[in-house]
Amino acid sequence: MGSLVACNNEQNSSSTGQDKTTSAQVTTQPGQENKESNEGTTQETKFWSSANKEVKLSETTDGVIVDVNGSQKKFDWKILSGVSEPKVSYVDLTGDGKEEAVIILVTGHGTNLDTNEAHVLNGENLTEIKIQSAEEILADLETEVNQKGDELLIKAKAQGKEYKFSKKVSDLKLVNPDDKFENKLYFGDMILNNVKDQKLAVDIGGFVKPTNGVLPEYVCTVHVTYKYDQALNEFVADQIEITNPYE
Repeated sequence: MGSLVACNNEQNSSSTGQDKTTSAQVTTQPGQENKESNEGTTQETKFWSSANKEVKLSETTDGVIVDVNGSQKKFDWKILSGVSEPKVSYVDLTGDGKEEAVIILVTGHGTNLDTNEAHVLNGENLTEIKIQSAEEILADLETEVNQKGDELLIKAKAQGKEYKFSKKVSDLKLVNPDDKFENKLYFGDMILNNVKDQKLAVDIGGFVKPTNGVLPEYVCTVHVTYKYDQALNEFVADQIEITNPYE
């Protein structure tokens, strides 16, 4: 997944009670199913599932198949090997009393790179519900980075609230005290979607970026909680908060 540009102004069940709570938990360990191929041989197919296996995700040569309570649909999503397992859950995110299938897949992993993407499917017809992108959310953020000697003064404004914090250049691991920085935060190298308390959320890392091409340094996190907009049939940003990990 490509990095976001820098910005300057920027988961159909009838279960209830304990059963429903359990079904909302995430299963990250894969399972195995035996399937007969066209040649009559038996093959093992790897799958990932929600806690009670209402939702199953399996990989194909050119995408994935999602099975929700026996109904299947194919998507062109990719599963990266050698990284964290896909997260699969079954939870009511829209508030209509019916669970949705939620699939979270790693899209990027490496030095200063940690990204995933979330897919939410209607539990009955398996249509995908749109999620407002990080790019769209960040477009409404205002950020500013001012450098005074060894200190970076960082400001960010979201939903009318202003956040201020500072960071010493000499405390950053990948840069030198004499490095100069862009005057706005850089986003895109950390985008982590998650489901918690029946809410879809995403954490977006904010970085200061040296002008000499050295890797950006993480300095803050934009925490976004989504809400479901029934009129738009879309998950849109509801609450936005910016935190400083060093405080």
